[in-house]
Amino acid sequence: MQRTINRSQFLSGDFKGLHRSIRPPWAVAEALFIDRCTRCGECIAVCPYNIIREGRGKFPLVDFSLHGCDFCRRCVDICETKALCRDPDVEAAPWSLKATILPACLSLNAVICRSCGEVCEERAISFRLEPGGIARPDIDTESCTGCGECFAVCPVKAVEISPSGPDTRAA
Repeated sequence: MQRTINRSQFLSGDFKGLHRSIRPPWAVAEALFIDRCTRCGECIAVCPYNIIREGRGKFPLVDFSLHGCDFCRRCVDICETKALCRDPDVEAAPWSLKATILPACLSLNAVICRSCGEVCEERAISFRLEPGGIARPDIDTESCTGCGECFAVCPVKAVEISPSGPDTRAA
């Protein structure tokens, strides 16, 4: 399978595309996004949680460190070039992002913490009690929207939000 990488990936040595920026919800495929986006900054200005910020080359990217995305669609509505594009007649997911719990998770290390599960509106994160005081976090990937709320509240940043499956819209 042939994979196209952009100039930035080539220059940084990221030939597999593992360190891609997360584009705002409903972003078109990366190559088309780069072609359509004029870097006007309107999506950045309209984001109510300020999670869309200016990235490399002034292209918008999502930063979940402060808050998650509630999919308000303001960024999509303001995008005149349709780099962010949602068909109102089709119930399409905003992106292919999913959460993953990393080994540094406090709960996995016998420290009481349920922050990620408490903020998950979709109830995609639950905890299974195990011997030894470990409450193992389980993520229901079907329910996870990749909103980033769990990432924002994790005190040790043991949550990773990344694309899953063949959909590469989140780039």
